[in-house]
Amino acid sequence: MIAGKKVILGVTGSIAAYKIASLASMLKKQGADVTVIMTRNAVNFINPITFETLTGNRCLVDTFDRNFEFQVEHVSLAKQADVFLVAPASADVIAKAAHGIADDMLTTTLLACTCPKLFAPAMNTRMYRNPIVQDNMRTLARYGMEVIAPAEGYLACGDTGEGKMPEPETLYQYIAKALTPKDMDGLKVLVTAGPTQEKIDPVRYISNHSTGKMGYAVARAAMMRGAEVTLISGRTDLQPPVGVYTVPVVSAADMAQAVKAAADAQDIIVKAAAVADYRPAQAAEEKLKKKDGELAIALERTEDILAYLGTHRRAGQFLCGFSMETEHMVENSRAKLEKKNIDMIVANNLKQEGAGFGTDTNAVTILTKDETTKLPLMSKEEVADRLLDHILRVWKGKGYADRNGI
Repeated sequence: MIAGKKVILGVTGSIAAYKIASLASMLKKQGADVTVIMTRNAVNFINPITFETLTGNRCLVDTFDRNFEFQVEHVSLAKQADVFLVAPASADVIAKAAHGIADDMLTTTLLACTCPKLFAPAMNTRMYRNPIVQDNMRTLARYGMEVIAPAEGYLACGDTGEGKMPEPETLYQYIAKALTPKDMDGLKVLVTAGPTQEKIDPVRYISNHSTGKMGYAVARAAMMRGAEVTLISGRTDLQPPVGVYTVPVVSAADMAQAVKAAADAQDIIVKAAAVADYRPAQAAEEKLKKKDGELAIALERTEDILAYLGTHRRAGQFLCGFSMETEHMVENSRAKLEKKNIDMIVANNLKQEGAGFGTDTNAVTILTKDETTKLPLMSKEEVADRLLDHILRVWKGKGYADRNGI
């Protein structure tokens, strides 16, 4: 969604301005056409030449600069823009934007833009919490602009608290989201991801090799496309996607409880988690000591969450499961599709190169009652989007969209 898009970055006077160089570089590497507009105070923190070198475009500061082609530059830029991010956004520029004040190149261009507009505040905690600043940010939101919540941490002034500009990687995600078509707007989507851990004793547990990458990719893709996403995740090393409500769990029982609590409100549920089929029948309260001879641990079945959902689904709810197999992949997965009363199942073979746990790629076969669609090896992000395309097509074909008022 980034390649070929016109991205304007508005940089104001803040120590965090140096971070925007990394963001500009990220966007340029992904094929975006990036123009940076700076306030006069911003040039005290980073030189415009830095941005010109990274973007290949002239960095704009002066509204009345005579060294340009004959056109009203702030208007021509505004017409080209696909997204406008002000980062770092000072309290001053936030106030101007909220009240339509246009007294420099940044604010005049911003006022002329009709594209999505994002603001990433960066300031002292006391300034950020000032009721006037808070009211100005609410005004921006009321006019359809998005204010990105700041991070908390050590600030340049020496204080610790909220007001820190998010890292470039986070800002990149917000830009990507703003540029993604919202074909899932109004939908509520639940995704499960990652492994579960079943306690043996205070030291040991039973688990699997799932990293959660596929489920996180689905959650992120649905969020980008406008859905309200809940991600229920076992323990992973992944950062929760921006804009996704994440519920951390540990065991299969935890996941079952969390899914049941959230399920009724969802339009689409994608069960990508690798939930343990068995757990120790009795978890020891103290560490099991090593002894001579063998050790046997009695196991019992965990609850089949997908089967529960298939039995208790509300009218118009779409259910998609995942099936990891090592043999007879299509036959075994189609049997699960029928047995669990779900709409779709995504199957892959652990033995296929590039399709196992922990990889950044996957090769899946998407099965419904009437179709079998085999996808080639691709990134998990691409798989997630192709999967959502399939889900939306089948979901609408079944009339679920009409039932849900979408």
